[in-house]
Amino acid sequence: MIPRRLLLSLLAALVLLPPAQAQKRYPGQSWDKAASPASLGWSPEKLKAARDYSDSIATAAVMIVEDGLLIDEWGETARKFNLHSIRKSFLSALYGIHVKEGRIRLNKTLGQLGIDDNQPALTPVEKKAAIRDLLKARSGIYHPALYETPAMKAGRPPRGSHPPGTFWYYNNWDFNVLGTIFERETKTKIFEELKRRIADPLQMEDYRVEDGQYFTGADSIHPAYPIRMTARDMARFGLLYLRQGQWRGHSIVPGKWVRESTASYSDAGPAGGYGYMWWVAARGKHFPGATLPDGSYSARGAGGHFIVVIPNRKLVVVHRVNTDLPGRSVSSPEFGRLLELILEAKR
Repeated sequence: MIPRRLLLSLLAALVLLPPAQAQKRYPGQSWDKAASPASLGWSPEKLKAARDYSDSIATAAVMIVEDGLLIDEWGETARKFNLHSIRKSFLSALYGIHVKEGRIRLNKTLGQLGIDDNQPALTPVEKKAAIRDLLKARSGIYHPALYETPAMKAGRPPRGSHPPGTFWYYNNWDFNVLGTIFERETKTKIFEELKRRIADPLQMEDYRVEDGQYFTGADSIHPAYPIRMTARDMARFGLLYLRQGQWRGHSIVPGKWVRESTASYSDAGPAGGYGYMWWVAARGKHFPGATLPDGSYSARGAGGHFIVVIPNRKLVVVHRVNTDLPGRSVSSPEFGRLLELILEAKR
């Protein structure tokens, strides 16, 4: 018979043991699809309503992933389309890896890094901008940039109108220069490092180094870095961030960086806020027509490309458009309506 004192000690030890973590689901060579979304609380009728609505706009592909399980998908989820500005959120993740490993220091200024541009060259004040300012799109440098949309060009403030760190403007100059700085400081190439540090650990099905290319031109010496990717690979990246940078027990992107980069540092108007090359839900704003809780965030590309992460619902939604075709696009209000229909499908 066990003595009473010893029995009490054993019971106390059991109470103090941390609960076993539930086994998290991750895709392997392909995504595991829910055999019955209805049994998980998803309405088949409402999912069909979302799909029907997407047929009325220029949607090319949709993926809905809940807690690592593919709930539904439609369209060309295995076709590579241009990521457009979603490339920036991938670069943000690579920055987080190399900041943690000590190769990049966010407080370094452009002057310290030897960064300049073609005429009209950077001023001494502009060279005081730090890497962190560029990540936030708050450099205050309004030099012509490559791969800008007409709206970005039209909205660019005058040179010298805002000191570094004081004003938010969605600025391709900042994002392109971050590509230059990344490659110089890490002595790697963006597309190769994306494969080695993110695509390979996540077992992406389709991404190849050749899916990235540099875009050069006369406006700036700093190239853009467009990438083509499939929806099913983008969904893995969204799940990585949903899991705070963890993948099958391994830290791919530091959790601290995931939290830091998806926090809001600027008022981004109807989109909510802006982090380190991620858009952040704030003050009830993110997509017109969709109700998203604060703490949600998204990567966005011109024409209607989105990766939306909603942590409090363990949800990732990917949306693609065939922007290879002239004039093909889905607006933020259109996607907001589609996203709301998807959210309403979960009872």
